[in-house]
Amino acid sequence: MKQQPLAFRMRPTDIDGIIGQKHLVSEGKTIRRMVEANRLASMILFGPPGTGKTSMAMALAKSLRLPFKTLNAVTDKKKDMEIAVEEAKMHGRLVLILDEVHRLDKGKQDFLLPHLESNLLTLIGCTTSNPYHSINPAIRSRCHLFELYRLTAEDIEDALRSAMEDDKEGLGELQLDITKDALKHFSQSANGDLRAALNGLELAAYSTPADQAGVIRIELETAEECMQKKSFSHDKNGDAHYDVLSAFQKSIRGSDINAALHYLGRLIEAGDLDSIARRMIVIAYEDIGLANPQAGPRAIAAVEAAERLGFPEARIPLSVAVSELALSPKSNSAYKALDEALMDIRKGNSGDVPVHLKDSHYKGAEKLGRGIDYKYPHNYENAWVDQQYLPDQINQKQYYKPLSTGKFEQAMKQVYEKINQKKTK
Repeated sequence: MKQQPLAFRMRPTDIDGIIGQKHLVSEGKTIRRMVEANRLASMILFGPPGTGKTSMAMALAKSLRLPFKTLNAVTDKKKDMEIAVEEAKMHGRLVLILDEVHRLDKGKQDFLLPHLESNLLTLIGCTTSNPYHSINPAIRSRCHLFELYRLTAEDIEDALRSAMEDDKEGLGELQLDITKDALKHFSQSANGDLRAALNGLELAAYSTPADQAGVIRIELETAEECMQKKSFSHDKNGDAHYDVLSAFQKSIRGSDINAALHYLGRLIEAGDLDSIARRMIVIAYEDIGLANPQAGPRAIAAVEAAERLGFPEARIPLSVAVSELALSPKSNSAYKALDEALMDIRKGNSGDVPVHLKDSHYKGAEKLGRGIDYKYPHNYENAWVDQQYLPDQINQKQYYKPLSTGKFEQAMKQVYEKINQKKTK
């Protein structure tokens, strides 16, 4: 048995071996163009676990035959980074692959910055966190940001087949006979995590006794045990996981509580709490919105409770929240209004901020006429005063179009219409 894990051994050796991520590495895409131009720039690769961030980083360095060093921002010390810089000086350049880059402390960051500026080091940071939330702007501004997506079941199945056929690094030395259902279970239950699927396959291959003919037969039951997840079908036709997610959201949007709970059950059986949580929260704000403004906070609270409890108890708060979402009145007026405003902005249809609304909290503002004619609404009855807020160019625009679903938005509609009747500016 080979000592290194299968997932490590099967890492790609060049850009053509990268699994999935076609939006980054297929012909004409940004990272492919970098490699073809021999102009590898510092970057942050972010995305869920098992999507191949570190593997991609290594493959890019190998494609250009550049020396590289892999470090971890948490466990490796500043001294390790100093050694990396010395190696870079020796080679003339070094690709520094930095896992958990969002955990980079200030001391290490300050040390790295000048070497990134001089291009002695090319940083490829890898993280599961959103870089806009978690990575210091000083590092982020010096890097391109690329998001890696969860691999599809088809991507994972292709990678598993390659591993089973590879005599040198994979499992090709073994006589494996894997059933179609077992292979499908490895690829689907991994939920986009190739590392998990390869680990499960390796465990099955080496823990299953060979028969008298030397053949290792892997059945569905073995795959379930090695992935620690039961097999289930999203429907009798074997629809893809994302079809069930789509049906889940559309059933809630359509106020069908029975269908919503059915699809929730399928997702729970798949153990996909992350996708359930994301869909519930976006539904609360996208599809229900102002018709029931408390749906959003309550959905978030239910998700937090579910995450603390874990399965199987997590199903209880999820069932309550999904039932409320399904039976809530629906309104998409708020985000539709914002989308219309964004459309104007992107077309250049905006104009200058009215002078009386401009910032006046600095010396010299009054001389420029900033804020002089501003009327403070709280000084007026009902905290409302008739004054212009939109730029002249779009002063008559009305993005918000209230609906009459739900008592809250009905009340907002009355206020909105009453204010519009009073407005003269």
